[in-house]
Amino acid sequence: MSRSSKIFNLPNLITGSRFLLSGCLMLLLLQEQTERVSLVAWLVFSVAAGSDWIDGYFARKYKEITVLGKLMDPLADKVLVATALIMLIPVGELPAWVSLIILCREIVVTGLRGVASSSGIVVEASSLGKWKSTIQYIGLGTLIFPEGVLPIPHLHQIGLGIVYVALTLTVWSGVDYFYKLRRIFLEDERA
Repeated sequence: MSRSSKIFNLPNLITGSRFLLSGCLMLLLLQEQTERVSLVAWLVFSVAAGSDWIDGYFARKYKEITVLGKLMDPLADKVLVATALIMLIPVGELPAWVSLIILCREIVVTGLRGVASSSGIVVEASSLGKWKSTIQYIGLGTLIFPEGVLPIPHLHQIGLGIVYVALTLTVWSGVDYFYKLRRIFLEDERA
């Protein structure tokens, strides 16, 4: 098998599609949020969020885990979440401060992982981080879904509540990453 065919395997193509879907989501959320546009935006977001699980499943099942996939998968997740977090602000569905805290945590954890990697330490996603991502997807998807389509009163308030739970898990998992990696900083001071 050639090197390029290993890079362009099914899991990596699915991961790459998440970047494209994030761009589509942005364009949809820039439109006037009619019921139809919101429903299409929700479908795009849901497919993109679901692809996060699917690419990992295929990578493990067919043993096609690549360095590119390890790099691109978490970045694709962050781009999707960042797109939703930022684009829901101007449509009035999400307070800017919530988006800011979540995005800052993502940047800090990505930086911590980079420092750890340069020290030869691989930081796998924790179960707390996976729960955080799942709840973020559910909360953001609920905020994107058009209100009034389902007979659920206060759907967007429920979605906002779910995002607040995700915010709590986001901060908690960020502190957890920092705590687990504290030895890198302690070793640096001793040197």
